[in-house]
Amino acid sequence: MGLKNEAQSAFQNTKSFYKEYVSGMTRERIGKEFYNDTDRLKQLYSEAINEDLEQRVDSKVPGHMKFLRLFSALTQRLNPTRRLLFGLSLISFVAHYLFGFLQITGFVIFYDLLVPFAFGSMLMLLLVELLEKSDVKREIDLAREIQLSLLPNTEHQTDNLEIVSFANTAKEVGGDYVDIIETEEGTYIVIADVSGKGLTAALYMVRMQALVHLIIEKSNPTPKELFMELNNYVKSDIKDKTFVTACAGFFPKGEDKLIFARAGHNAPIFFSDERDATFDLRSDGYALGMTSSANLQHHMQEKVFHFKSGDSILFYTDGLTEARNEVSEEYGEDRLDAILSVYGSLHAKTIIRKIQSSLENFIGNEKPGDDITFTCVHHKE
Repeated sequence: MGLKNEAQSAFQNTKSFYKEYVSGMTRERIGKEFYNDTDRLKQLYSEAINEDLEQRVDSKVPGHMKFLRLFSALTQRLNPTRRLLFGLSLISFVAHYLFGFLQITGFVIFYDLLVPFAFGSMLMLLLVELLEKSDVKREIDLAREIQLSLLPNTEHQTDNLEIVSFANTAKEVGGDYVDIIETEEGTYIVIADVSGKGLTAALYMVRMQALVHLIIEKSNPTPKELFMELNNYVKSDIKDKTFVTACAGFFPKGEDKLIFARAGHNAPIFFSDERDATFDLRSDGYALGMTSSANLQHHMQEKVFHFKSGDSILFYTDGLTEARNEVSEEYGEDRLDAILSVYGSLHAKTIIRKIQSSLENFIGNEKPGDDITFTCVHHKE
């Protein structure tokens, strides 16, 4: 009986190990990750071959040179110690078959150790790389927690405003920025999208957030004045090619109006309860970092809109409208407009939930390709 229990336990352990090992190995996920990996290799290959072409102008690059350039680009990703171990393992593997082909195995003392050495070295390299990747993943998760802690609360209430936000990053960290800043004069809403994705965009986003708070606390600027100050900082580094699209709205305390400016960002959708209709809040303005401050000053418009009881405004980044479903169809602005047309007079929380539900039903199992951020401001009764 004891033997049977031990066998059953061993079977259960093996089954458990198998389930853990194959977890996540769905056909869709494997296909998508294989596509992502091959896409990275194609990009690396393109960079390696283009660099070679610059050195060999007016001559066709031979196939073996393309392979060597790609191999060199891949191995340069390893540090010198691991690159040395990788090279020795390759040499050992090739030497094993070369000595066998030349029939001189009897003269090589360490011949039987070549393949075990090559296999052991490769396995150790793989484990070390996985361990390092795990450490990096842990650090990125910490960075994600820090970034999320810098974002405003999901729900925010003032005397006459109800503000609800939603944010989802395409990667562990993202470059979308949304902020709600209360001052004695009123409430600022800022939403922005830093060019690029991942850690670089996230770090830039944190920098932008610090600058926004500093400028507002220092001078209580209008939205246009805020963007002018930010553009000076973004353009201060000539080598920096990053740009930022943004919208800023200021709701003066005790007044039913909105002061608004747009820097190359998606136009917010405004719902008028009085007219029972939606409108795009469009105004001229280049993205921050795209042009000089003098040119931005000339072209950027600052507009004032009535914002009365029952009205709502939806601010969003392009990740929302450009989200795609399984057949690569974009979510689009029309769906947003339709939701605001029907639910615009309701609470901000209801509007956000309707958009979130609509988006989830639309994309299905597809993973968003860009950060998705949107904020709804509703004027309470």
